[in-house]
Amino acid sequence: MAKRSIDGQALTQLILEIFRINGELLNAGNRITKPFGLTSARWQIMGAIDEEGQPLTVSQIARRMGLARQGVQRIINDVEKLGLVTGSMNIDHKRAPLFSLSGEGKKVMAKINAAQAEWVNALSKDLSAQQLTEIQNTLQSIREQSENSN
Repeated sequence: MAKRSIDGQALTQLILEIFRINGELLNAGNRITKPFGLTSARWQIMGAIDEEGQPLTVSQIARRMGLARQGVQRIINDVEKLGLVTGSMNIDHKRAPLFSLSGEGKKVMAKINAAQAEWVNALSKDLSAQQLTEIQNTLQSIREQSENSN
């Protein structure tokens, strides 16, 4: 049975902390989105469309967010029923509609983005942009190495 190296053990501890912070960030997202009738999961899907600034297919959203396509489809169906996103014909792939934020979806996202800005500004007050960029670069490198090891 293989044992973890010192570096492997350190990375394992980092991974466990990422799992914990992921749970906390989902909880924080639920607190931020609750006044607007959404959840972190719905916000994440709508946020992918909002950030891209153009319509996306379910598969594109799933890839950008690192999620399962089936889960994204379920959430897209939910937010479409709420009138927050609209589907349109995709001339490149007839079976994969493009989804964009509706007028109401844009209004809700603007309110959520404002609430998130207040929260994240308070959370980052004792951290520097340089520290956060270094952490982001490290996490991106770990993700890329993991993706390439498959």
